[in-house]
Amino acid sequence: MDLCDKCGNPQIIIKRKQSGQMLCQECFIKAIQEKVLKDIRRQKLVTKGDKVLVALSGGKDSVMVLDILNNLRERRIIDLVAVTIDEGICGYREDGVDIAAQNTELLGVKHRIVSFKDYLGRTLDEIMADSGDRNACTYCGVFRRWILNQVAREEGATKIATGHNLDDETQSIMMNYMEGNIQNLTRIGVKSESSCEGFTVKIKPLREIPERETALYVMARDLPVHLAGCPYAGDSFRAKIRDFLQEINQEHPTIMYSTLRGFDKIKPVLKKEFSRQNKLGVCRECGEPAAAELCKACSFRKQWKKE
Repeated sequence: MDLCDKCGNPQIIIKRKQSGQMLCQECFIKAIQEKVLKDIRRQKLVTKGDKVLVALSGGKDSVMVLDILNNLRERRIIDLVAVTIDEGICGYREDGVDIAAQNTELLGVKHRIVSFKDYLGRTLDEIMADSGDRNACTYCGVFRRWILNQVAREEGATKIATGHNLDDETQSIMMNYMEGNIQNLTRIGVKSESSCEGFTVKIKPLREIPERETALYVMARDLPVHLAGCPYAGDSFRAKIRDFLQEINQEHPTIMYSTLRGFDKIKPVLKKEFSRQNKLGVCRECGEPAAAELCKACSFRKQWKKE
């Protein structure tokens, strides 16, 4: 009979392929929380007195980040505020916004809902209706980061926490390597680094947690989550890399961990050899940090005006 390796409970909910460890519901929840909180301490992701803005989509990863960081809020180590961005994807985003609100209400965490429409004057659906050959993920990523950075300043946040998990991070490593984007590789990590005061530091508390375990965690904790996938994500390059890694992971269950560990070992060399030390200025349109006269978000917006 299979028994929990921690307490002997026969009602196990997971057998970890990479280690063979078997855990019951209670021990799994405890193990995940201890792992994430240990990683936060080890990587010095937060310090006492930080105000952390959680990018809360309502999906499993961001809901898990909020739930675990709330442990630190309850112990008065940090303060929390959650922000949900409504991109304006009809038939999809409404449920995620509602579920995000449910989670913040359960925990008593301040919650702001902001939208592409408010900040850009257009929804993502409207952007894509007029778009040429750009992928929706390109626009969405740029504008979400642009809005989050502004809201973080408005809220006085010292850190922005995102729900990037192990699968997300290894996908990013593979994508940028295969595209030869070494500059982006030098910026991938558990914590963003920038000498520019206009950027709020971003942290990834779930960076070493597999996606399978983030899904199991929210189920074990019985947390409300938005499980639907974004309708624009199906044909993206990231989706193809995701499928490729998941297929390999079936026979080699440690492949994502080894990819992450290997990358972290070579990253200092990449930074030394390839990192550009361009001095950032401010965008002449919006005042956000920018490497050129216009930040990427305003560059896109300027193209719309020409059209």
